[in-house]
Amino acid sequence: MTSKRSQTDQTSQPSQGSRTRLQRATLAAGAALTVVVAGAGAAPGAGAAQENAAGKPKLKLIAATNSVTLDRYEWDGAAGVFLDLGTYVSVDDAPLEFKVTRKSYKDPVVAQQVLRDGTSTKTKALPAGLVKDFSGLPGFIDVSIKNAAGEEVSNTQGAFCPNNASGRIRPDAPATSKYPQSCPTNPFTLGSVWGVEKGWASNTSTIDYDKPVDLPVGEYTAKVGVAKQYRDLFGIPDDQHTIKVTVRSGDGGEGAGAAASRSSASSAHHGGGHGGGHDAPSAKNPAEAAAAAAHHYGPRGADAPTPPALSHALEDRGLARHLGDGPGHTDGSRIAPALKPAAKRPSGRAGVPADVPKPDLRSLPAWDIAITDGEDGDVAGKDYLAFSANVWNAGPAPLVVDGFRSPGKDLMDSYQYFYDADGKQVGYTPSGTMEWDPRVGHEHWHFTDFASYRLLSEDQTKEVRSGKEAFCLANTDAVDYTVKNANWHPDNTDLSTACGQQNSISVREVLDVGSGDTYTQYRPGQSFDITDLPNGTYYIQVIANPENRLQETNTKNNVALRKVVLAGDPGARTVTVPPHDLINAP
Repeated sequence: MTSKRSQTDQTSQPSQGSRTRLQRATLAAGAALTVVVAGAGAAPGAGAAQENAAGKPKLKLIAATNSVTLDRYEWDGAAGVFLDLGTYVSVDDAPLEFKVTRKSYKDPVVAQQVLRDGTSTKTKALPAGLVKDFSGLPGFIDVSIKNAAGEEVSNTQGAFCPNNASGRIRPDAPATSKYPQSCPTNPFTLGSVWGVEKGWASNTSTIDYDKPVDLPVGEYTAKVGVAKQYRDLFGIPDDQHTIKVTVRSGDGGEGAGAAASRSSASSAHHGGGHGGGHDAPSAKNPAEAAAAAAHHYGPRGADAPTPPALSHALEDRGLARHLGDGPGHTDGSRIAPALKPAAKRPSGRAGVPADVPKPDLRSLPAWDIAITDGEDGDVAGKDYLAFSANVWNAGPAPLVVDGFRSPGKDLMDSYQYFYDADGKQVGYTPSGTMEWDPRVGHEHWHFTDFASYRLLSEDQTKEVRSGKEAFCLANTDAVDYTVKNANWHPDNTDLSTACGQQNSISVREVLDVGSGDTYTQYRPGQSFDITDLPNGTYYIQVIANPENRLQETNTKNNVALRKVVLAGDPGARTVTVPPHDLINAP
C-alpha cells in the first residue's frame, strides 16, 4: 500500500526533492486577483483589437502596482525573501502560445512559437538551445534591487512561465483561458504547451525556494525589465518598471513553514506528488507553523514530506483554508469538486468494443532518489532507498475507474469504463478492487494493482527487493500535453477530489490524457530496505498495470528502469544516480 503526500503531511523547510518540486511553483494561483483590477489601467488597446494578419502577438511588460511588501524568513541557516513584484507580460492582437517537446530522453528540448491567424496556424522555431527544459523561458526578466543608499544589492534573472497566474486586461477578452496552469518541471516531462490568451496578462515572477534573495528588513527600489534577447525576439518595448519594495520580518518566527506555504496551490497539485491542500498550516497560524518546523525528519533530511502549498492571494487575505474557485472568490488554483462515480454499479454483461478508445499507461524512470534513515515511521537505524515514481496516460482516452462498496466492507469492487468519441459510455469491465487505507497520512481509497516497484540486480535478472503498490489516482503532473486528446485542465488534481472518505459508498478515480500520477516513496513501508544489501549497481524498476487488469492500447511500454549505485557503510549509506540519457536528475 502506498500514498502520495497526503493533506496531513505538513513541514517547514523543504527537503532536496521537495525543493525541486517547489521550483515548479510558477505562481499559477498567485496574484490572479490583482492584474484584472490594478493592471487594467495599463492595458494596451482599450477597445477590441484587430487580429494581427500574421497571428503575431503584441507583448508588453506592465506593472500591477508601484509598491509591494515582502516578508523575510529565516530557517536552518538560510534567510531571505521571495520576489513577487507584481509585473506581468500583457498579450494583445493574438494569443501567445508555445509548443515545447522532445522526441526522447536522448534528444534536446525543442520550442516553437505557434502563430494563429484565424483558421491558419504557423509555427516559428525559437533559437536552438534557448529553452532547455519545460519550466519556461530562461533569463526572461532582469531584476535589479538597490537599497535606500542607492547601492545595488541584488541583480537576478528569472524565467518566465506563460502559464503563470494570469488575468484579463480587457473586458472583451476571452472569459477563461484554454491554456494549462503552471509549467511542468518533472525531469521526465515529454511535451508541454504554454500560452496566454489575447487580452490577458501573465505574472512574470519566478520563485526558487532554493535561492531566496537575502534582503534585510528595510526599504528598497526594484527595477524590472525584459532581457534584450527576448525584446529582440518578440518585439517587446524596452520598458523598465520601478517598484518600491518594503521588506518586513516574517510573523512570529514562522520560518520556512510560512515560506513554503507561499507556493502556488495549483503548482503543487500539478507539479508532482501532493502537498498541502485544505488542511495545510496557515501562514496566519504561527503555532501550527512552529510545530511543523520543530519536527525532525532525520539527519539526511530526505524523508521530509512535501511542504504545504497555499496561494498568495488567499494567504494575504487570511483565507488560507479556503482554496480554489467558487462564488465570490478565486485564487486560480481550480481545486475541483470530487468527481462523481456512476449512480450505481454497472449491470448487464461486461464488454469492451474492439474499436473503443483506451488509455495507454506508461512508466517514467524513477527520480528524487535518496537514502533515508527510517525515522518517519519505518524501523529506526535501518537504511532505506526512497524515490519518486510516475505512471502517466498517453491516451487517446482517459483512464476512468469507479469503485462501489458493499456496506460494511473495507473493499470496493472497481470497474473500468470506456467511452466513444462523443463521450458516450459504451462498455465496462471489472478491474479488481479499491481498498481503504486507515493509516495516518493515508486515510483514503486506493486502487489496487496499479503499479509495482522492484529493485533489480546489475544484470537485471534478479529481483532483490519489491513492492506492490495501490494508488489513489490523481493528475499530479503534466507529462505530455501535446499528445492526442490531452486534457489541459484535468480534474481531480489533489487527494481531496480523488480519493474519497472513509464513509464513501462509491469513488471515481481518473487519470487524464497527458497527465501522470507521482508517488513519492518516502512514507513508511514504501521505500526499499537496503540495510543488508551489498554495495554495487542496481536498477529501480517501475511497472504500470502489473497484473494487466486494466485495458490499454499498448502494454509493451509499461516498464521503466533507473540505474543507481549504492556505497558507504551501514548507517552512512550513499546512492549515486547516473544520468538517464540527457536527463541528469537524481
